[in-house]
Amino acid sequence: MSQYPNAAFIKSANALDQFPVDSGSEVAVAGRSNAGKSSAINIIVNRRQFARTSKTPGRTQLVNFFKLSDGQRLVDLPGYGFARVADSMREHWGELLSGYFQIRQSLSGLLLVADMRRRLTDYDRAMLQFAADVQVPVHVLLTKADKLKRGPAAAAVFEVQRELAGRATVQAFSATSRLGEDQARQKLEDFLRTPRPA
Repeated sequence: MSQYPNAAFIKSANALDQFPVDSGSEVAVAGRSNAGKSSAINIIVNRRQFARTSKTPGRTQLVNFFKLSDGQRLVDLPGYGFARVADSMREHWGELLSGYFQIRQSLSGLLLVADMRRRLTDYDRAMLQFAADVQVPVHVLLTKADKLKRGPAAAAVFEVQRELAGRATVQAFSATSRLGEDQARQKLEDFLRTPRPA
């Protein structure tokens, strides 16, 4: 059973003025288009197809807002770095993401999804900087941990922790085996309950 029985889609936005009312608290989820972002969301919320998954990376092209409970939202940001789209669309996404971080006062945390086998990309580092600029805490989900043996998986987590040097927390995660599901969900809850500094 889902820990969020009243979770529901609110709306999709393609411009800053289309965002819902900026109140309560919300946690954004970002990641490269083929890192397993939608699958991670579905596991954490424990609802099949809550966020649409696709075999074609880059299908999340809008900012999608979901209600988790009264006054609490999850925001699925556009996947980046892989989708075959025009340069003008990439520029629009960059402006949309930057604007989102700058104006959303209800944003209380970021879940950054990255493929464990590839570590952090320059796109991921840009998202980390967006969050740092507005003092939003970040938790990194290193996905597809089931693709690696235990030793290499642990090494990947250690390498990313060393790179981040305390700027974000990090964990191994697998949507296939549900490894790290409880830890990720607890981090989501912690973010939702802790307003960011004024």
